[in-house]
Amino acid sequence: MRTLLGDLLASRLSQTPSGTLNKRLYDVLQCAIQDGSIAPGSRLPASRDLAKDLSVSRNTVLAAYEQLQSEGYLQTRAGSGTFVCEVLPESVPDAEVAPATALRPFNFVRLSTRGSRLLMRSGAGPHQWGAFMPGVPDVSHMPHDIWRKIHLKLSRRMPVEALSYSSHGGCLQLQQALAEYLRVIRSVNCTPEQILVTAGTHQALDLLAKMLCDPGDRAWIEEPGYWGIRNVLAVNGIELQPLPVDDEGLMLADFNADARPPRLICVTPSHQYPLGSVMSLQRRHQLLDLARQAGSWVIEDDYDGEFRFADSPIPALQGLAPDAPVIYLGTFSKTLYPGLRLSYMVVPKPLAARMKMAHSELYRGGNGLVQLTLAEFIREGHYAAHVRKMRQLYSRRRAELVRVIRDTLGEGFIAQQSNAGLHLVLSLPADIDDVALSAELEQNGVLTRPLSAYYLLGNARRGLLLGYACVEEHEMAEKFAPVLACLRRRLPG
Repeated sequence: MRTLLGDLLASRLSQTPSGTLNKRLYDVLQCAIQDGSIAPGSRLPASRDLAKDLSVSRNTVLAAYEQLQSEGYLQTRAGSGTFVCEVLPESVPDAEVAPATALRPFNFVRLSTRGSRLLMRSGAGPHQWGAFMPGVPDVSHMPHDIWRKIHLKLSRRMPVEALSYSSHGGCLQLQQALAEYLRVIRSVNCTPEQILVTAGTHQALDLLAKMLCDPGDRAWIEEPGYWGIRNVLAVNGIELQPLPVDDEGLMLADFNADARPPRLICVTPSHQYPLGSVMSLQRRHQLLDLARQAGSWVIEDDYDGEFRFADSPIPALQGLAPDAPVIYLGTFSKTLYPGLRLSYMVVPKPLAARMKMAHSELYRGGNGLVQLTLAEFIREGHYAAHVRKMRQLYSRRRAELVRVIRDTLGEGFIAQQSNAGLHLVLSLPADIDDVALSAELEQNGVLTRPLSAYYLLGNARRGLLLGYACVEEHEMAEKFAPVLACLRRRLPG
Protein backbone atom coordinates (compact mmCIF):
# COMPACT_ATOMS: atom_id res chain seq x y z
CA MET A 1 0.00 0.00 0.00
CA ARG A 2 1.40 3.38 -0.98
CA THR A 3 2.07 6.01 1.73
CA LEU A 4 0.50 9.48 1.72
CA LEU A 5 3.82 10.99 0.65
CA GLY A 6 4.06 8.40 -2.11
CA ASP A 7 0.59 9.37 -3.33
CA LEU A 8 1.54 13.06 -3.34
CA LEU A 9 4.77 12.57 -5.26
CA ALA A 10 3.23 10.07 -7.71
CA SER A 11 0.44 12.55 -8.50
CA ARG A 12 2.89 15.39 -9.10
CA LEU A 13 5.19 13.20 -11.18
CA SER A 14 2.28 12.34 -13.46
CA GLN A 15 1.64 16.06 -13.96
CA THR A 16 5.27 16.79 -15.01
CA PRO A 17 5.80 14.37 -17.92
CA SER A 18 8.74 16.18 -19.53
CA GLY A 19 12.40 15.68 -18.56
CA THR A 20 14.33 12.74 -17.17
CA LEU A 21 12.87 10.80 -14.26
CA ASN A 22 15.75 11.88 -12.00
CA LYS A 23 15.08 15.56 -12.72
CA ARG A 24 11.30 15.22 -12.40
CA LEU A 25 11.57 13.53 -8.99
CA TYR A 26 14.03 16.17 -7.82
CA ASP A 27 11.67 18.93 -9.00
CA VAL A 28 8.56 17.56 -7.30
CA LEU A 29 10.43 16.89 -4.04
CA GLN A 30 11.90 20.40 -4.04
CA CYS A 31 8.50 21.95 -4.81
CA ALA A 32 6.78 19.92 -2.07
CA ILE A 33 9.39 21.11 0.45
CA GLN A 34 9.15 24.73 -0.67
CA ASP A 35 5.36 24.89 -0.56
CA GLY A 36 5.20 23.18 2.82
CA SER A 37 3.55 19.94 1.66
CA ILE A 38 6.58 18.29 3.27
CA ALA A 39 7.11 20.30 6.45
CA PRO A 40 10.52 21.42 7.77
CA GLY A 41 11.89 18.82 10.16
CA SER A 42 9.93 15.98 8.55
CA ARG A 43 11.58 12.58 8.21
CA LEU A 44 11.64 11.29 4.63
CA PRO A 45 11.20 7.59 3.83
CA ALA A 46 14.28 5.45 3.28
CA SER A 47 15.31 5.53 -0.37
CA ARG A 48 14.36 1.89 -0.85
CA ASP A 49 10.86 2.45 0.57
CA LEU A 50 10.19 5.54 -1.53
CA ALA A 51 11.48 3.81 -4.65
CA LYS A 52 9.04 0.97 -4.02
CA ASP A 53 6.18 3.46 -3.47
CA LEU A 54 6.89 5.22 -6.77
CA SER A 55 7.90 2.13 -8.78
CA VAL A 56 11.26 3.69 -9.66
CA SER A 57 14.81 2.54 -9.11
CA ARG A 58 16.47 3.23 -5.79
CA ASN A 59 19.28 5.07 -7.60
CA THR A 60 16.72 7.57 -8.89
CA VAL A 61 15.62 8.37 -5.34
CA LEU A 62 19.20 8.48 -4.06
CA ALA A 63 20.17 10.95 -6.80
CA ALA A 64 17.29 13.28 -5.88
CA TYR A 65 18.07 13.03 -2.14
CA GLU A 66 21.77 13.74 -2.70
CA GLN A 67 21.07 16.77 -4.92
CA LEU A 68 18.61 18.24 -2.41
CA GLN A 69 21.07 17.61 0.42
CA SER A 70 23.86 19.39 -1.44
CA GLU A 71 21.55 22.40 -1.93
CA GLY A 72 20.60 22.59 1.75
CA TYR A 73 17.07 21.20 1.61
CA LEU A 74 17.82 17.86 3.29
CA GLN A 75 20.12 16.59 6.00
CA THR A 76 20.99 13.14 7.29
CA ARG A 77 21.20 12.35 10.99
CA ALA A 78 23.36 9.55 12.28
CA GLY A 79 21.29 6.46 12.89
CA SER A 80 17.98 8.27 12.31
CA GLY A 81 17.52 8.88 8.57
CA THR A 82 16.99 11.76 6.15
CA PHE A 83 15.15 14.92 7.26
CA VAL A 84 13.97 18.17 5.70
CA CYS A 85 16.09 21.03 7.05
CA GLU A 86 14.43 23.31 9.60
CA VAL A 87 15.84 26.38 7.80
CA LEU A 88 15.44 26.18 4.02
CA PRO A 89 17.55 27.95 1.38
CA GLU A 90 15.95 30.74 -0.63
CA SER A 91 13.80 29.35 -3.41
CA VAL A 92 15.02 32.06 -5.83
CA PRO A 93 18.52 33.16 -4.75
CA ASP A 94 18.54 36.33 -6.88
CA ALA A 95 15.09 37.50 -5.86
CA GLU A 96 14.71 40.77 -3.99
CA VAL A 97 14.54 40.27 -0.25
CA ALA A 98 10.99 40.74 1.04
CA PRO A 99 10.33 43.59 3.46
CA ALA A 100 10.76 42.68 7.11
CA THR A 101 7.10 43.44 7.70
CA ALA A 102 5.90 40.91 5.11
CA LEU A 103 3.97 38.01 6.54
CA ARG A 104 5.72 34.65 6.41
CA PRO A 105 3.74 31.95 4.57
CA PHE A 106 1.79 29.76 6.98
CA ASN A 107 3.55 26.58 5.86
CA PHE A 108 6.92 27.87 7.11
CA VAL A 109 6.42 27.09 10.80
CA ARG A 110 9.06 27.94 13.38
CA LEU A 111 9.44 25.34 16.09
CA SER A 112 10.49 26.17 19.62
CA THR A 113 14.15 25.74 20.51
CA ARG A 114 13.40 22.70 22.64
CA GLY A 115 11.18 21.24 19.89
CA SER A 116 13.98 21.56 17.36
CA ARG A 117 16.48 19.99 19.78
CA LEU A 118 14.09 17.13 20.42
CA LEU A 119 13.84 16.33 16.71
CA MET A 120 17.60 16.62 16.25
CA ARG A 121 18.12 13.97 18.95
CA SER A 122 15.18 11.79 17.98
CA GLY A 123 15.81 8.06 18.19
CA ALA A 124 12.40 6.74 17.08
CA GLY A 125 12.76 4.99 13.73
CA PRO A 126 10.18 4.69 10.95
CA HIS A 127 10.19 0.88 11.19
CA GLN A 128 9.25 -0.90 14.41
CA TRP A 129 9.09 -4.56 13.39
CA GLY A 130 11.50 -7.00 11.79
CA ALA A 131 14.92 -8.59 12.16
CA PHE A 132 16.87 -7.37 14.16
CA MET A 133 14.79 -4.54 15.63
CA PRO A 134 15.83 -4.05 19.28
CA GLY A 135 13.28 -3.72 22.05
CA VAL A 136 10.36 -5.33 20.23
CA PRO A 137 8.81 -8.63 21.41
CA ASP A 138 7.39 -11.32 19.17
CA VAL A 139 3.82 -10.05 19.13
CA SER A 140 2.65 -12.99 17.01
CA HIS A 141 2.59 -15.21 20.12
CA MET A 142 0.17 -13.01 22.04
CA PRO A 143 -2.75 -15.26 23.16
CA HIS A 144 -5.37 -13.20 21.38
CA ASP A 145 -8.11 -15.83 21.69
CA ILE A 146 -7.93 -15.76 25.49
CA TRP A 147 -7.69 -11.98 25.52
CA ARG A 148 -10.67 -11.67 23.17
CA LYS A 149 -12.88 -13.93 25.31
CA ILE A 150 -12.12 -11.93 28.45
CA HIS A 151 -12.66 -8.66 26.60
CA LEU A 152 -16.02 -9.81 25.21
CA LYS A 153 -17.22 -11.13 28.57
CA LEU A 154 -16.40 -7.86 30.32
CA SER A 155 -17.89 -5.70 27.58
CA ARG A 156 -21.30 -7.30 28.15
CA ARG A 157 -21.46 -6.00 31.72
CA MET A 158 -19.33 -2.89 31.58
CA PRO A 159 -19.47 -0.72 34.73
CA VAL A 160 -20.22 2.88 33.82
CA GLU A 161 -17.03 4.01 35.60
CA ALA A 162 -14.93 2.21 32.98
CA LEU A 163 -16.50 4.34 30.24
CA SER A 164 -15.48 7.65 31.78
CA TYR A 165 -12.15 9.31 32.55
CA SER A 166 -9.95 7.54 35.07
CA SER A 167 -9.82 9.63 38.24
CA HIS A 168 -7.60 7.53 40.48
CA GLY A 169 -4.55 6.51 38.48
CA GLY A 170 -6.09 3.67 36.54
CA CYS A 171 -8.48 0.77 36.93
CA LEU A 172 -8.62 -0.36 40.58
CA GLN A 173 -8.79 -4.03 39.55
CA LEU A 174 -5.59 -3.64 37.52
CA GLN A 175 -3.84 -1.89 40.40
CA GLN A 176 -4.78 -4.77 42.71
CA ALA A 177 -3.66 -7.44 40.23
CA LEU A 178 -0.37 -5.64 39.60
CA ALA A 179 0.41 -5.20 43.31
CA GLU A 180 0.08 -8.95 43.86
CA TYR A 181 2.01 -9.87 40.71
CA LEU A 182 4.88 -7.48 41.42
CA ARG A 183 5.17 -8.68 45.02
CA VAL A 184 5.58 -12.30 43.94
CA ILE A 185 7.53 -11.95 40.68
CA ARG A 186 9.66 -8.80 41.11
CA SER A 187 9.86 -8.46 44.94
CA VAL A 188 8.28 -5.00 44.73
CA ASN A 189 6.85 -3.86 48.06
CA CYS A 190 3.71 -1.85 47.40
CA THR A 191 -0.03 -1.50 47.87
CA PRO A 192 -2.55 -1.00 45.03
CA GLU A 193 -2.86 2.68 46.04
CA GLN A 194 0.80 3.24 45.08
CA ILE A 195 0.31 2.08 41.47
CA LEU A 196 -0.37 4.61 38.72
CA VAL A 197 -1.23 3.28 35.25
CA THR A 198 0.15 5.35 32.36
CA ALA A 199 0.07 5.33 28.56
CA GLY A 200 3.64 4.14 28.20
CA THR A 201 6.90 4.70 30.07
CA HIS A 202 7.54 8.00 28.27
CA GLN A 203 4.35 9.44 29.77
CA ALA A 204 5.41 8.27 33.22
CA LEU A 205 8.81 9.96 32.83
CA ASP A 206 7.19 13.14 31.55
CA LEU A 207 4.91 13.27 34.59
CA LEU A 208 7.82 12.68 36.97
CA ALA A 209 9.93 15.36 35.29
CA LYS A 210 7.10 17.89 35.56
CA MET A 211 6.13 17.08 39.15
CA LEU A 212 9.51 16.45 40.77
CA CYS A 213 11.85 18.78 38.87
CA ASP A 214 12.16 22.43 38.01
CA PRO A 215 13.96 23.61 34.83
CA GLY A 216 17.68 23.56 35.51
CA ASP A 217 17.54 20.67 37.99
CA ARG A 218 20.04 17.91 37.35
CA ALA A 219 19.49 14.23 36.54
CA TRP A 220 22.12 11.50 36.51
CA ILE A 221 21.63 9.16 33.58
CA GLU A 222 23.48 6.10 32.32
CA GLU A 223 26.16 6.46 29.64
CA PRO A 224 25.33 4.83 27.30
CA GLY A 225 21.61 4.88 27.97
CA TYR A 226 18.15 4.84 26.48
CA TRP A 227 17.52 7.85 24.22
CA GLY A 228 13.89 8.08 25.36
CA ILE A 229 14.89 8.91 28.94
CA ARG A 230 17.33 11.57 27.74
CA ASN A 231 14.84 13.24 25.42
CA VAL A 232 11.89 13.33 27.82
CA LEU A 233 14.02 14.82 30.59
CA ALA A 234 15.80 17.30 28.32
CA VAL A 235 12.60 18.64 26.76
CA ASN A 236 11.43 19.41 30.31
CA GLY A 237 14.50 21.59 30.90
CA ILE A 238 16.42 19.13 33.07
CA GLU A 239 20.22 19.20 32.93
CA LEU A 240 21.62 15.77 32.06
CA GLN A 241 24.77 14.43 33.68
CA PRO A 242 25.79 11.13 32.03
CA LEU A 243 27.70 8.69 34.26
CA PRO A 244 29.59 5.71 32.79
CA VAL A 245 28.42 2.12 33.12
CA ASP A 246 30.60 -0.90 33.84
CA ASP A 247 29.94 -4.59 34.57
CA GLU A 248 28.30 -3.64 37.90
CA GLY A 249 25.99 -1.03 36.41
CA LEU A 250 25.99 2.73 36.94
CA MET A 251 29.31 4.03 38.28
CA LEU A 252 28.21 6.45 40.99
CA ALA A 253 29.80 9.88 41.12
CA ASP A 254 31.33 11.21 44.31
CA PHE A 255 28.94 13.43 46.20
CA ASN A 256 29.70 16.01 48.83
CA ALA A 257 27.77 18.77 50.52
CA ASP A 258 29.22 21.44 48.22
CA ALA A 259 28.16 19.69 45.00
CA ARG A 260 24.76 20.30 43.42
CA PRO A 261 22.89 17.02 44.00
CA PRO A 262 20.89 15.33 41.27
CA ARG A 263 17.14 15.57 41.60
CA LEU A 264 16.71 12.30 39.68
CA ILE A 265 18.98 9.28 39.24
CA CYS A 266 17.75 7.17 36.31
CA VAL A 267 18.90 3.54 36.18
CA THR A 268 18.10 0.20 34.53
CA PRO A 269 19.61 -2.00 37.28
CA SER A 270 18.18 -5.40 36.35
CA HIS A 271 19.40 -5.30 32.72
CA GLN A 272 21.26 -2.12 31.76
CA TYR A 273 20.10 -0.68 28.46
CA PRO A 274 21.79 -1.10 26.07
CA LEU A 275 24.92 -2.91 27.38
CA GLY A 276 23.15 -5.54 29.50
CA SER A 277 25.08 -5.43 32.79
CA VAL A 278 23.35 -6.10 36.13
CA MET A 279 23.86 -3.68 39.01
CA SER A 280 25.66 -5.44 41.85
CA LEU A 281 24.08 -5.68 45.31
CA GLN A 282 26.84 -3.55 46.81
CA ARG A 283 26.30 -0.78 44.28
CA ARG A 284 22.53 -0.93 44.77
CA HIS A 285 22.97 -0.23 48.47
CA GLN A 286 25.44 2.56 47.66
CA LEU A 287 22.91 4.08 45.28
CA LEU A 288 20.12 4.05 47.86
CA ASP A 289 22.40 5.54 50.54
CA LEU A 290 23.54 8.28 48.17
CA ALA A 291 19.97 9.07 47.11
CA ARG A 292 18.89 9.46 50.74
CA GLN A 293 21.90 11.66 51.50
CA ALA A 294 21.34 13.87 48.44
CA GLY A 295 17.55 14.00 48.65
CA SER A 296 17.32 12.43 45.18
CA TRP A 297 14.69 10.21 43.61
CA VAL A 298 15.89 7.00 41.97
CA ILE A 299 13.91 6.17 38.81
CA GLU A 300 14.13 2.40 38.31
CA ASP A 301 13.21 1.45 34.74
CA ASP A 302 12.51 -2.30 34.86
CA TYR A 303 11.69 -2.52 31.15
CA ASP A 304 12.35 -6.27 30.65
CA GLY A 305 13.05 -7.65 34.13
CA GLU A 306 10.92 -10.76 33.51
CA PHE A 307 13.20 -12.04 30.76
CA ARG A 308 16.21 -13.49 32.53
CA PHE A 309 17.18 -16.87 31.12
CA ALA A 310 20.04 -18.39 33.12
CA ASP A 311 19.50 -17.47 36.77
CA SER A 312 16.59 -16.45 38.94
CA PRO A 313 15.06 -13.06 38.12
CA ILE A 314 16.92 -10.15 39.70
CA PRO A 315 14.73 -8.60 42.45
CA ALA A 316 13.75 -5.00 41.90
CA LEU A 317 15.76 -2.23 43.52
CA GLN A 318 12.52 -0.80 44.91
CA GLY A 319 12.01 -3.68 47.34
CA LEU A 320 15.58 -3.76 48.64
CA ALA A 321 14.96 -1.49 51.63
CA PRO A 322 11.86 -0.15 53.40
CA ASP A 323 10.81 3.35 52.35
CA ALA A 324 13.46 3.44 49.63
CA PRO A 325 13.43 6.70 47.60
CA VAL A 326 12.70 4.70 44.45
CA ILE A 327 10.02 5.12 41.80
CA TYR A 328 9.59 1.85 39.93
CA LEU A 329 8.60 1.87 36.25
CA GLY A 330 7.19 -1.20 34.51
CA THR A 331 5.66 -1.81 31.10
CA PHE A 332 3.59 -4.29 29.12
CA SER A 333 5.25 -3.26 25.86
CA LYS A 334 7.89 -5.99 26.16
CA THR A 335 5.78 -8.74 27.72
CA LEU A 336 2.61 -8.35 25.63
CA TYR A 337 2.88 -5.87 22.74
CA PRO A 338 3.95 -2.20 22.35
CA GLY A 339 0.69 -1.13 20.71
CA LEU A 340 -1.16 -1.80 23.97
CA ARG A 341 0.41 1.46 25.30
CA LEU A 342 0.05 0.48 28.95
CA SER A 343 2.75 1.00 31.55
CA TYR A 344 2.70 1.72 35.25
CA MET A 345 4.76 3.16 38.05
CA VAL A 346 4.97 2.40 41.73
CA VAL A 347 5.42 5.62 43.70
CA PRO A 348 6.16 6.02 47.43
CA LYS A 349 3.04 6.50 49.53
CA PRO A 350 3.58 10.21 50.30
CA LEU A 351 3.59 10.94 46.54
CA ALA A 352 0.82 8.64 45.34
CA ALA A 353 -2.29 10.82 45.69
CA ARG A 354 -0.64 13.94 44.25
CA MET A 355 0.87 12.08 41.30
CA LYS A 356 -2.50 10.54 40.45
CA MET A 357 -4.21 13.92 40.61
CA ALA A 358 -1.52 15.44 38.36
CA HIS A 359 -1.83 12.56 35.90
CA SER A 360 -5.59 13.13 35.63
CA GLU A 361 -5.04 16.86 35.19
CA LEU A 362 -2.43 16.51 32.41
CA TYR A 363 -3.32 13.32 30.52
CA ARG A 364 -6.90 12.30 31.39
CA GLY A 365 -6.45 8.55 31.73
CA GLY A 366 -8.89 6.14 30.11
CA ASN A 367 -9.04 2.80 28.25
CA GLY A 368 -11.09 1.33 31.09
CA LEU A 369 -12.18 -1.80 29.21
CA VAL A 370 -8.61 -2.61 28.16
CA GLN A 371 -7.38 -2.17 31.73
CA LEU A 372 -10.18 -4.36 33.09
CA THR A 373 -9.32 -7.02 30.51
CA LEU A 374 -5.65 -6.91 31.47
CA ALA A 375 -6.52 -7.16 35.17
CA GLU A 376 -8.55 -10.32 34.55
CA PHE A 377 -5.84 -11.65 32.22
CA ILE A 378 -3.34 -11.33 35.09
CA ARG A 379 -5.71 -12.58 37.80
CA GLU A 380 -6.55 -15.77 35.89
CA GLY A 381 -2.84 -16.59 35.44
CA HIS A 382 -2.67 -16.10 31.67
CA TYR A 383 -0.14 -13.27 31.93
CA ALA A 384 2.35 -15.25 34.02
CA ALA A 385 1.94 -18.26 31.72
CA HIS A 386 2.56 -16.10 28.64
CA VAL A 387 5.70 -14.58 30.19
CA ARG A 388 7.05 -18.07 31.04
CA LYS A 389 6.42 -19.25 27.48
CA MET A 390 8.09 -16.20 25.93
CA ARG A 391 11.04 -16.44 28.31
CA GLN A 392 11.78 -19.94 27.02
CA LEU A 393 11.28 -18.84 23.41
CA TYR A 394 13.59 -15.83 23.69
CA SER A 395 16.20 -17.90 25.51
CA ARG A 396 16.41 -20.32 22.57
CA ARG A 397 16.53 -17.48 20.04
CA ARG A 398 19.29 -15.70 21.92
CA ALA A 399 21.30 -18.92 22.16
CA GLU A 400 20.93 -19.46 18.41
CA LEU A 401 22.06 -15.92 17.57
CA VAL A 402 25.07 -16.30 19.88
CA ARG A 403 25.94 -19.58 18.14
CA VAL A 404 25.69 -17.96 14.69
CA ILE A 405 27.93 -15.06 15.74
CA ARG A 406 30.51 -17.37 17.32
CA ASP A 407 30.60 -19.64 14.28
CA THR A 408 30.93 -16.82 11.74
CA LEU A 409 32.81 -14.05 13.53
CA GLY A 410 34.13 -15.40 16.81
CA GLU A 411 33.59 -14.96 20.54
CA GLY A 412 35.13 -11.47 20.58
CA PHE A 413 32.18 -9.97 18.72
CA ILE A 414 29.74 -10.70 21.59
CA ALA A 415 29.93 -7.66 23.84
CA GLN A 416 28.03 -8.79 26.93
CA GLN A 417 27.24 -12.25 28.24
CA SER A 418 24.16 -11.24 30.26
CA ASN A 419 21.75 -14.05 29.44
CA ALA A 420 18.65 -11.85 29.49
CA GLY A 421 16.47 -9.39 27.63
CA LEU A 422 15.39 -9.06 24.01
CA HIS A 423 18.66 -7.96 22.38
CA LEU A 424 22.40 -8.39 22.48
CA VAL A 425 25.22 -6.11 21.39
CA LEU A 426 27.41 -7.13 18.48
CA SER A 427 30.79 -5.60 19.35
CA LEU A 428 32.67 -3.90 16.49
CA PRO A 429 36.26 -2.69 16.05
CA ALA A 430 36.75 0.99 16.89
CA ASP A 431 37.54 1.90 13.27
CA ILE A 432 34.16 0.66 11.93
CA ASP A 433 31.43 3.29 11.61
CA ASP A 434 28.45 1.57 13.25
CA VAL A 435 26.09 4.38 12.19
CA ALA A 436 26.95 3.92 8.52
CA LEU A 437 26.77 0.14 8.87
CA SER A 438 23.33 0.32 10.50
CA ALA A 439 22.08 2.68 7.77
CA GLU A 440 23.30 0.34 5.03
CA LEU A 441 21.62 -2.62 6.71
CA GLU A 442 18.35 -0.70 6.97
CA GLN A 443 18.44 -0.11 3.21
CA ASN A 444 18.66 -3.91 2.90
CA GLY A 445 15.68 -4.48 5.16
CA VAL A 446 17.65 -5.37 8.32
CA LEU A 447 16.81 -3.17 11.32
CA THR A 448 19.60 -2.63 13.83
CA ARG A 449 20.66 0.28 16.03
CA PRO A 450 24.22 1.66 16.28
CA LEU A 451 25.61 1.40 19.80
CA SER A 452 27.43 4.73 19.50
CA ALA A 453 24.07 6.54 19.10
CA TYR A 454 23.25 5.71 22.74
CA TYR A 455 26.18 7.78 24.02
CA LEU A 456 25.71 11.45 24.88
CA LEU A 457 29.41 12.21 25.36
CA GLY A 458 32.50 11.17 23.41
CA ASN A 459 34.51 7.92 23.53
CA ALA A 460 31.57 5.88 22.30
CA ARG A 461 32.00 2.16 21.81
CA ARG A 462 31.15 0.78 18.38
CA GLY A 463 28.59 -1.95 17.98
CA LEU A 464 25.16 -2.97 16.74
CA LEU A 465 22.10 -3.73 18.87
CA LEU A 466 20.55 -6.91 17.51
CA GLY A 467 17.02 -7.69 18.67
CA TYR A 468 16.49 -11.44 18.37
CA ALA A 469 12.93 -11.63 19.74
CA CYS A 470 11.29 -11.32 16.30
CA VAL A 471 13.51 -13.87 14.52
CA GLU A 472 12.63 -17.57 14.37
CA GLU A 473 15.44 -19.92 15.38
CA HIS A 474 15.55 -21.68 12.01
CA GLU A 475 15.82 -18.30 10.24
CA MET A 476 18.54 -16.81 12.45
CA ALA A 477 21.52 -17.62 10.21
CA GLU A 478 19.68 -16.46 7.09
CA LYS A 479 18.60 -13.18 8.70
CA PHE A 480 22.12 -12.59 10.03
CA ALA A 481 23.71 -13.13 6.62
CA PRO A 482 23.29 -9.49 5.44
CA VAL A 483 24.89 -8.28 8.69
CA LEU A 484 27.78 -10.66 8.14
CA ALA A 485 28.22 -9.63 4.50
CA CYS A 486 28.21 -5.89 5.24
CA LEU A 487 30.57 -6.35 8.16
CA ARG A 488 33.08 -8.51 6.29
CA ARG A 489 33.43 -5.82 3.65
CA ARG A 490 34.67 -3.52 6.40
CA LEU A 491 36.93 -5.95 8.28
CA PRO A 492 40.61 -6.15 7.31
CA GLY A 493 41.80 -9.22 5.40
